[in-house]
Amino acid sequence: MRIEIVFESHSTSTQNEAGIATGWLEGALSEAGKRQALELRERRRRKGVAAVYTSDLACAVETAEIAFGSSGIPIHREWRLRECNYGHLNGGPASRVGETKLQHIVEPFPGGESYRQVVERVGAFLDDPPRTLEDQRIVVVGHSVTRWAIEHLLTGAPLEQLVGEHFEWRDGWEYTLSKP
Repeated sequence: MRIEIVFESHSTSTQNEAGIATGWLEGALSEAGKRQALELRERRRRKGVAAVYTSDLACAVETAEIAFGSSGIPIHREWRLRECNYGHLNGGPASRVGETKLQHIVEPFPGGESYRQVVERVGAFLDDPPRTLEDQRIVVVGHSVTRWAIEHLLTGAPLEQLVGEHFEWRDGWEYTLSKP
């Protein structure tokens, strides 16, 4: 089985603009984010996408709905594609999460989860694709940590390196999922 995965980060949220680490809180797209979701519509809609899988958190769902909602492409909400649960830091300053992120690759954030735990749940998502998606292209809408997990699992990039890098938004990342 082979599936092309196009990862797209959710569009800019009001929390991103305010420097807040949303974590498992819902979040909402800013006006700039809504424009980015419309640009995603133009970029991906007519590119042979069989399905869209989105984190079930509001900023990702809103991105997917704006970009693909009226296209006829099925949109599936998937909790395993969520951002890292920063525990007590959900809704706190993003700078605080950034200062401590390398400490939480294995050790969970207090009251939350570790980046390795995110990799495990994203890996569980990648382990059970529907057979109907064989030789198809899907779009995954998620968060920076969702992309780190996919990159780590599908390319072997070290998680420590990915967590240590500054997240740079771009027009998607493309991967191939191959399963026997």
